[in-house]
Amino acid sequence: MARSDLLVSLVRAGAAGDRDALRTTAEALVADERAKKHYIVADRIQRALSAVPVTPPALTATSPHLSNANGREAILEVEARLALDELLLPLPASESARQLIEEHQRADVLRASGFEPRHRVLLSGPPGNGKTSFAEAIAEGLGLPYFQVRYDALIGSYLGETNARLRRLFDYVRTQPSVLFFDEFDAIGKERGDTHETGEIKRVVSFLLMQLDQLPSYVIVVAATNHGELLDRAVWRRFQMRLALPAPRRSDIAVFLDRIMSNWNETPSLALSKIAAKLGNVSYAEALDFCQNVRRRQILGLGEVSIDAALRAELDLWTKRVTPEVLNAERSFQAPPEADPAS
Repeated sequence: MARSDLLVSLVRAGAAGDRDALRTTAEALVADERAKKHYIVADRIQRALSAVPVTPPALTATSPHLSNANGREAILEVEARLALDELLLPLPASESARQLIEEHQRADVLRASGFEPRHRVLLSGPPGNGKTSFAEAIAEGLGLPYFQVRYDALIGSYLGETNARLRRLFDYVRTQPSVLFFDEFDAIGKERGDTHETGEIKRVVSFLLMQLDQLPSYVIVVAATNHGELLDRAVWRRFQMRLALPAPRRSDIAVFLDRIMSNWNETPSLALSKIAAKLGNVSYAEALDFCQNVRRRQILGLGEVSIDAALRAELDLWTKRVTPEVLNAERSFQAPPEADPAS
């Protein structure tokens, strides 16, 4: 039996002649029936939906090869394998993730009391500290398809093209329960008051906000940004969960190293706290890269290189690596060009 709220919305849209609302509600019905494994009913609704004409968006100038696109080209489906328990998240983020998973697993209980599960999450913080992994873990915990947005296929150069592609993208994800992940969300959610931005990006932000408002709760949107200060203030308001994933402390890095190195056939004799101190202020992604470099060096040694020797060699290289901080320091010490005597 289809959900009563969807049936009421469908009747209202049909009575009002609102084709967009009719299509959106019918797609929600299709996704709901497929989730219940009512495939015959879902297919019949899908076939009936194909008879509803679609009004093309105004002011679009898309390329001919995109005319038959259905929104699938702007996302990359990734198999979600990372479990929430495998992540090292700050307490607010880990607890919120568990609550989000529970809300969707027990959505019927919430709906019986007139509530919908939350489904819009905004993550902010420096790169390499678990934002992408958070989205993947939500998809893994709920057993849902995990879609990552491809900006190269989303952002167009013609007037209105990005909005047209956004429309197709959201129309596609509405057809099934899923987790939709926007990395670098500030690329399309920038502050509309920025005087350096064009009118086109402002229209994109306005259209994006409208699409987020219209998404059904069975589509979980996770947006991530390294620069939360660049986001439009109205974008922040659209998200029901706003979580910070800050840079880890050295004690967190030591715990992370222990999780990785405990699975090695040989563990280093140097204390993990000292290894973390030598690595300095790093992200989880950088710590993972370091551990993988140590193992590569040991494996290629074919038994002649111990784990301690590989660790010492990689620590020596680590202290000499190029970082943004080093580059900025070098720029600040560069002498200004000498003035031309003839001027």
